[in-house]
Amino acid sequence: MILVARRLALAVMVIALAGAAGARAELRLDITRGKVEPMPIAISTFHGQAGTEVQVGRDIAQVVSANLERSGLFRPIDQKALIQDAASLHSQPRFADLKVINALALVSGVVQSQADGRLRVEFRLWDVLAEQPMTGLAYFTTPENWRRVAHIISDAIYKRITGEEGYFDTRIVYISETGPADKRIKRLAIMDQDGENHRFLTDGRTLVLTPRFSPTAPEITYLSYFNNKPRVYLFNIDTGRQEVLGDFPGMTFAPRFSPDGNKVIMSLATSGNSDIYTMDLRTRQVTQLTNNPAIDTSPSYSPDGQRIVFESDRGGTQQLYVMDANGGNAQRITFGQGRYASPVWSPRGDLISFTKINNGRFSIGVIRPDGAGERLLNEAFHVEGPTWAPNGRVLMFFRERPSGEGNRSRTARLYSVDLTGFNEREVITPLDASDPAWSPLIP
Repeated sequence: MILVARRLALAVMVIALAGAAGARAELRLDITRGKVEPMPIAISTFHGQAGTEVQVGRDIAQVVSANLERSGLFRPIDQKALIQDAASLHSQPRFADLKVINALALVSGVVQSQADGRLRVEFRLWDVLAEQPMTGLAYFTTPENWRRVAHIISDAIYKRITGEEGYFDTRIVYISETGPADKRIKRLAIMDQDGENHRFLTDGRTLVLTPRFSPTAPEITYLSYFNNKPRVYLFNIDTGRQEVLGDFPGMTFAPRFSPDGNKVIMSLATSGNSDIYTMDLRTRQVTQLTNNPAIDTSPSYSPDGQRIVFESDRGGTQQLYVMDANGGNAQRITFGQGRYASPVWSPRGDLISFTKINNGRFSIGVIRPDGAGERLLNEAFHVEGPTWAPNGRVLMFFRERPSGEGNRSRTARLYSVDLTGFNEREVITPLDASDPAWSPLIP
């Protein structure tokens, strides 16, 4: 499969450049204080001698620039403003020239062909004001894997300047939709976080819903229908191997993984009552966690595995609750106007995302696990399905809009938004899209 090649093509060997490790530059972007003014950064074409080197050098610089700009934290400067050529910028930048165009940081690089057919891709991040390198790395990879190298370089730059992990070397699984509203064809699809390397994983002959990524392996769970009954599958996206977890009548959402990847948590409806259960993936043993006459559904683990957030109407309306991992000590955490649904715990553990429905309008929001600090990041006719980037700073979700004659049809698109709520971007997909799931960083 294509995805196997993409994962294995990057050599394990990563070389730190001499001199960069000793740099102690002070350039730092604080992303914890609300809306941040984007940092002006110069990103040079990566120097290459000829042919593949030149093209890959251009392509890597473009992807790095697009990644950083899309984060909302960086403002790439037009390459036409750079006076030096790519080779001399990489060996010894003229910092006075860069200060004139108000660049605070510089990214330079070089691409060199190796005797074995691989490429050596080297980059450096420079602090323009301090006039010294901040970090530098080299990677050996096959020419067709240049895009993943660009994402890894983007993550390294993001981490060095913000102090937090990046999220560019990741993938998104989602539901691709076509057809009329009353007869939608839904296929499982996967792509890089920027929408590239898109491919379909299922053929559309069966309805598929709500994919969920494993935190520890290149696997997902998803819900499908076999003989009109809900069936949960475990699917390895690198090998294409698929296995059935079980048939679950009354299930409406696929299970989510536990942080260690050894269990899944889910809601099941039995005798008209919906409660929360776990399944051990090694033994297939199912354990019931809640036993309440209300509807308990949409559970999600905290990143330490000690607590679970879920939605329930046990208080009379659809609200969010947090309980211990064994099902005890359930506490309501939402008390605002409207109904709360689809909670997902942040990978950082500091926030829980949710969908809110109030007066016929939908919002994506976040709240602290103790119920404090509720913030709505957007509002629309219909938004739903939040999923977290692995660094816990960006959310992806889907938005539906009425369309067609008399608004009898709809369109569905994916969007990302950061925690400030100001940096919202559409993630382009070939067809309508819903129910995104964000992967961990690719190993």
